[in-house]
Amino acid sequence: MTIIADQAPAASGPAPSTPPESLDQVRDILFGGQMRMVDARLQGLEARMQQEQASMRAEFTRELAEVDETTKKGIAQLGEQLATERTRRAEDLKALSADMKDLVKSLERRHQALEEAASQADAELRDHLVRQSAVQSADLARTAERLSNQLEQVSTKLQNEKLDTSALASGLTDFVSRLTSNGYNAAKQKTKD
Repeated sequence: MTIIADQAPAASGPAPSTPPESLDQVRDILFGGQMRMVDARLQGLEARMQQEQASMRAEFTRELAEVDETTKKGIAQLGEQLATERTRRAEDLKALSADMKDLVKSLERRHQALEEAASQADAELRDHLVRQSAVQSADLARTAERLSNQLEQVSTKLQNEKLDTSALASGLTDFVSRLTSNGYNAAKQKTKD
């Protein structure tokens, strides 16, 4: 209605030969209401877009904050897990180190026990060898003495037999010489007779 009212005075006014005061006025008369409606709609759309943008920005900020919070929580949990794992591994390493020390001490004790056993076995072997050597020496000395006695007996016996043989030989020699001298004398006497 406003458009008609605005157009009526213009139609009843000066003659159409005169140009309107301005092209903007004509536009305003013809399209002014529509332009204002379009402007109002554009402003409403702009306001809605700004609200939507603010809402989206707020939603994005909220979601970003949630993602950030989730990420921080995840990083914190991973940090805690890492710290727990690091602590557990450190404890495991300490336990392993203690086990290794115990094992080394055990091996040292075993080594020492083996050395002592070897030393004792060596000493026992040396003692056994010394005893065996003394027994063998005594046996050898007894055997040597027995053989020496037997040799002396045999030597004495041989000397006794040799003396008897010597005496026998000597006696036989005397006998032969007597026989020969008696035979020689008897032969001489036969020759004289």
